[in-house]
Amino acid sequence: MMNKQSTGHLYALVTICIWATTFVSTKVLLTNFQPIEILFIRFLIGFIALVLIYPKRLPCTTKSQEFYFISAGCTGICLYYLLENIALTYTSASNVGVIISVAPFFTVLLSHVFFKEEKMTPNFLLGFVIAMVGISIISFNGTRVEVNFIGDLLAFLASFLWAIYSLLIKKISNFGYNTIQTTRRIFLYGLLFMIPALFLFEFHINFDILIQPTILFNLIYLGLGASALCFVTWNLSVKILGPTKTSVYIYLVPILTMITSAIILHEEITIFSLFGIGLTLFGLILSESKIQFGRKNNGN
Repeated sequence: MMNKQSTGHLYALVTICIWATTFVSTKVLLTNFQPIEILFIRFLIGFIALVLIYPKRLPCTTKSQEFYFISAGCTGICLYYLLENIALTYTSASNVGVIISVAPFFTVLLSHVFFKEEKMTPNFLLGFVIAMVGISIISFNGTRVEVNFIGDLLAFLASFLWAIYSLLIKKISNFGYNTIQTTRRIFLYGLLFMIPALFLFEFHINFDILIQPTILFNLIYLGLGASALCFVTWNLSVKILGPTKTSVYIYLVPILTMITSAIILHEEITIFSLFGIGLTLFGLILSESKIQFGRKNNGN
């Protein structure tokens, strides 16, 4: 029987394996839907699923606690995914997958600034530089010097917002509520924040397209798997392992996304692309391993 730590790692691994393929599903849906339409439908499906699975209402919360739920819904549900989906309209699924993997760096940075839990060592900075070189190579796609500035910038902003969300989840996990209940509350606020965007982008759903098998499958996959299931398992992992250790699993996203993109979207995998991914992962792992080592030496 697995212990609590092993369970936390398993939750994170399952989550990241599913999330790594969502870039591809979203790319497929973008041929018929706007980013905000995909976003709203998937989290509406996820919210309904969580209500059906665990209908018990969340107990009364304090104003301070509700602020964290609101902030998590805004950053981790609405803004993060909206920016990520829009980024996919400008750049490749592989690019977004690699750039999003920078989120652990921002998580450590914010954790250091606000919680004083991580030390900013030279090894951390070296790892960051190496990772940035790898991401640049991926952006150039190995064959041409062409930066998808808008798409890549939006992906960077999304990764920063995810770091904020991770720290908010750490705080929320200390409230002592059921994880499904708290995830459902976060989804609710995320959906509410999307409403203005629905009017701005002229939200419209064509039901003839919606019921097409491929479209319906990808929406259900995003709604039930990548949203309802994965946000619960990710939040449980953060609760058990903490935001930094859980974020390490984001390092697997570029590899899994690149493989999935090549199989489904037929995106080319060049030697330069593989080299860029290798540098990115090496930089991330170098930085994280040194941070973990430093904490052990300090007796934390």
